[in-house]
Amino acid sequence: MSMQRRSFLRLSSVAAATVGSATLLGTGLASAAPAWSLGTAPTTPFAVGVRQYSWTRGSRRITTYVYYPATGTAGGNPVTNAPAATGVFPVYNFTHGFGSSPQNSLFIIRALASAGFVVPAPHFNHNFNDVNNGNTSKDVSQVLTNTLALNASGPLAGRINTGIGVGVSGHSLGGMVTHGLLTRWADSRIISANPQSCVDMGNPAASVSAKVLFVHGDRDSTTGYSSARQAYTEMRWPKAFLTFVGGSHTSFWSDQRFPRTVVDWARWTMYGDTAARDRLPADAAGPRTRWEAQLG
Repeated sequence: MSMQRRSFLRLSSVAAATVGSATLLGTGLASAAPAWSLGTAPTTPFAVGVRQYSWTRGSRRITTYVYYPATGTAGGNPVTNAPAATGVFPVYNFTHGFGSSPQNSLFIIRALASAGFVVPAPHFNHNFNDVNNGNTSKDVSQVLTNTLALNASGPLAGRINTGIGVGVSGHSLGGMVTHGLLTRWADSRIISANPQSCVDMGNPAASVSAKVLFVHGDRDSTTGYSSARQAYTEMRWPKAFLTFVGGSHTSFWSDQRFPRTVVDWARWTMYGDTAARDRLPADAAGPRTRWEAQLG
């Protein structure tokens, strides 16, 4: 593997962008979902709660916002410290990109939490060296460990599925962190992943058995599309690639095909929702997209 392919195309500047009032899963629905049997994907969206935790890994501080299905009316902004909804929910991490934050990434975080996932979202002051040397991927592994531990006591006790593995996602530098967890700094607990606008961080690790969905704009001038394609080629199936044709580094954030596809990927890979799997081609379909999948 060439060092050039492994290196991140330098981010001269990536503006933190907020997508305002995009319609996400759950908007405008009147009530939260009832309880369901473990392993069955919820069919009705939830309100979303959020709690802040000050965690560490050694001397490294990791401020993390944990978003989760909450009681109350679905739709609207996450409610701080809201009571958790009834149910047992899988964990699906999201790591933001350079200069951004979990709050600027609610267009995808809220969609996942509303659909029935506990979504830890660490807030990093991203350091390029730490991403490239694996420190940030290791930080996310610590976040996953700490999130799973919330099932034992406190306001999320009994609400987290600790037995099936975890999901990871992220955009840009966060996408690189996500791909790093599948490759050079592998976390064997990962069964589902969604690197967005990433570059290839290394060869797939034999210790990770994950279903992986890549999302990328093919005119991305910040993180090279060709590098993400190389990462996709190297990855074992089940895998898929959603290309936004003509898309930039962030243009797909306001396209509802993005959260719709990611949520159904998470529902299939974490809940075993085969109907969600079968919806994926339609989720991604439309003008200026290309869907590729090797699902087995």
